Amino acid sequence: MSSSKVLIGNDIPDQGIAWANMLKTAGAFAVTRKPNGLTLLQYVKEYSMPDILIIEAKMPGLDAVGLLRELRKLGELPTVIVTADRSMPSVEEEVMYLGASAFMVKPFEPSQLMKKISESKTGKTSVDNLDLDNYIKEPSPQQDLECVVTDIIHQIGIPAHIKGYHFLRYAIMLCVDNNEMINSITKLLYPTVAAQFKTTSSRVERAIRHAIELAWDRGDVDVLNSYFGYTIRSTKGKPTNSEFIALISDRLRLQIKRGDLALKS
Repeated sequence: MSSSKVLIGNDIPDQGIAWANMLKTAGAFAVTRKPNGLTLLQYVKEYSMPDILIIEAKMPGLDAVGLLRELRKLGELPTVIVTADRSMPSVEEEVMYLGASAFMVKPFEPSQLMKKISESKTGKTSVDNLDLDNYIKEPSPQQDLECVVTDIIHQIGIPAHIKGYHFLRYAIMLCVDNNEMINSITKLLYPTVAAQFKTTSSRVERAIRHAIELAWDRGDVDVLNSYFGYTIRSTKGKPTNSEFIALISDRLRLQIKRGDLALKS
């Protein structure tokens, strides 16, 4: 049976991304998006209804109540877990009436989230496919980092079917692990990526450039602005390959240093 599809409307490293990593370990296909009801609704319309949906009670665009009402128009609801930073009895009552499976107040242990999912085998969900008993076995540090980088690239709007997507993801991971890579992009970084994918440095460079151009043409402006604020101004133009990779890898290294990303050694 195919993996359960999980959409998480929370892109905070120690919340949504951590939950996604946990669910991937349990065998799910999990993606995170920023907590915006309109963004989540658009994702569902473009990529189909997930099996499990984890959303914030309060979101811009559409809150959880508004999003559930819109999703009900599209068909049978998936398993929906609504989370909030505080107790909200009236909101909890309304989302449960609209078909949510659970309302959870943060912070909570990941095991509590998995328990709620396992108890909510209703609607469209296929949580029976998840290895709920063995999810605690965590992925390796490299797998954790790959999940985080993959989510960032998805949020920025780079399509997964192009070669530049895979080259860029690997290049960012290399630069997070070794800062010297970005200081020698043509002599060290491109050749290392090329060797991994059995291609040439020039093709790696062109493919990454194409991926960045697609992001700027089709990506989410709010996400782009959060990462590359100065570069998306009309007077500055698109970032270079090295600027793009450096900005993301530097940001991830800072998060790791601060402890926002708990990557095991």
